[in-house]
Amino acid sequence: MSRARAKGPKKRDLAQEAFDAGLRLMRANPALAAVDFDVCRKEDCELAPRDGLVRVDSEAVLHAHPDRMADPEAWAWALAHAVLHLGFGHVPAAEGTREQPDRGELAARCVVVNRFLLGFPVGRAPDDLPAAYPDGDEEQLAARWRRDGVPAVYERCGTAGGEADLFLREWYGWCGQPPDHQLAFATALTRTVSAAMDMAGGRLDSLDGRPAPRRPWERALGWFVSSYPLLGGIAAGITLVADAELARAHGISVAAVDAGAGEIYVNPLRRLDDEEWRFVLAHEMLHAALRHGDRCGGRDPYLFNVACDYVVNGWLEEMRVGTMPEGLLYDKELAGLSAEEVHDRIAGDLRRMRRLATPRGKGLGDVLGGPLGPPRAPVDLDGFYRRGLAQGLDLHDRQERGFLPAGLVQEIRALSHPPLPWDARLARWFDEFVPRPEPLRSYARPSRRQASTPDVPRAGRYFPPEEIARCTFGVVLDTSGSMDRVLLGKALGAIASYAEARDVPAARVVFCDAAPHDAGYVPVTEIAGRVRVRGRGGTVLQPGIDFLQRADDFPATAPILVVTDGWCDVLRVRREHAYLVPQGARLPFTARGPVFRVS
Repeated sequence: MSRARAKGPKKRDLAQEAFDAGLRLMRANPALAAVDFDVCRKEDCELAPRDGLVRVDSEAVLHAHPDRMADPEAWAWALAHAVLHLGFGHVPAAEGTREQPDRGELAARCVVVNRFLLGFPVGRAPDDLPAAYPDGDEEQLAARWRRDGVPAVYERCGTAGGEADLFLREWYGWCGQPPDHQLAFATALTRTVSAAMDMAGGRLDSLDGRPAPRRPWERALGWFVSSYPLLGGIAAGITLVADAELARAHGISVAAVDAGAGEIYVNPLRRLDDEEWRFVLAHEMLHAALRHGDRCGGRDPYLFNVACDYVVNGWLEEMRVGTMPEGLLYDKELAGLSAEEVHDRIAGDLRRMRRLATPRGKGLGDVLGGPLGPPRAPVDLDGFYRRGLAQGLDLHDRQERGFLPAGLVQEIRALSHPPLPWDARLARWFDEFVPRPEPLRSYARPSRRQASTPDVPRAGRYFPPEEIARCTFGVVLDTSGSMDRVLLGKALGAIASYAEARDVPAARVVFCDAAPHDAGYVPVTEIAGRVRVRGRGGTVLQPGIDFLQRADDFPATAPILVVTDGWCDVLRVRREHAYLVPQGARLPFTARGPVFRVS
């Protein structure tokens, strides 16, 4: 009896393995996977291309070469090309005799598919394909190429080598209505694009629709957008930065805010529940929206930050927004007071105040003076925060969402009427205190229009010398070494423009450092450009003011404008006056006249 021959290991089909891997790569795309198709890799398949990889017919069958060796990425691209022919409606199923597309139509359809795959990459395209394709849909390209001929570079853009990669069969209707591959692909593509946008926004983890787990501070911010109209507009424009290394480097215990960048920095290692994160984010958003960093003025920034924390936390407790985390500042006895009033109360005990903690940490303010990352594009912060709070308050009132503290409502209403900028207030000061020369008319001076009407006498218009001498003002300029040249330029430019607008012919200018230097009456058009600044010694301004007040040729009713950086002596001015100082500077005395802060 003969012994049966033992069977060896089954030989691997490398071509089949590469094809299956490419098919899996193509099906991983949700939009392409939504198109139903069959695959044929039979040895005797008549439609399988001889020199290419795959051909698709109108029955949604992909005829692949059974023995062709190619990388999985190449198979994925070829299969995606064929499936897109189905999705674009290039091989629709229909009854009756079918007419095969001509050369121009075949090339146009393949060009449209390849152009789509440039921005919708699947697998790897062949190296011999062109890098760019002409614009226009398949009908336009086909009509052009029927007339002018198909360019050689676009003749072999399909997946069947030199053959047509499309084949139209007659549909017999055995399975009901022909499938609508075009609708299935369009629906899946729309769903994929929406999922990609959600994924980019952090709402999904992948394109298959699995939601990304939202962290508690993200849920808290989303709650403001969807359920709390007062701060919803602010929350929609705020960026949360959750970076443990950034928080550690800058000593952020829980959170901090930079209103200029529109960013709230949170410490992701701090464990708080959703209600506590709502309180913290509302706290920081109110800091930014009410511009607490800009309202500090000459006060100690940290103490003013602490005062604002007392006020904001009191409001949030009264509004019942979230739960206050342990360790934040709150005192019922300070209810109803403004931040400035609280600051004046707590400024007496500096040693105890330095031990208090804001959401940033002990002894640190959570209102930052600048972003902690790279600089961002400038935005109209006043408009953004003012509009967001005003719209939120209107929504809150219309929806009757509860009660708001009277102090918070008062501050929001005040934001709707922001203070005038310094240059507008300076213009009003000129209108009020610098007289405008009144012209007189006299027939002794003929009018310039007299020549146009020689038979009708016209009185001329002129300014009497005594009227011109009355309309002037004095400028006392601090020219010490601490004075900023930018401030001088802005101040002198504004003074010159407003004086010229009021027809003031000249102003009396006095430079002061260690001693006054009288520049005399200077035409207002030359104040900003031709005045030579003298001095650069110490800062003593009172002698210059006394010089103007005693000058016989300076009118007793003319006002005085003092331009200084605040590092000066105590001034006493016995006539109408005003001060031009830099933003944030403090005068060493209580000013009796208006103070215009140049920004």
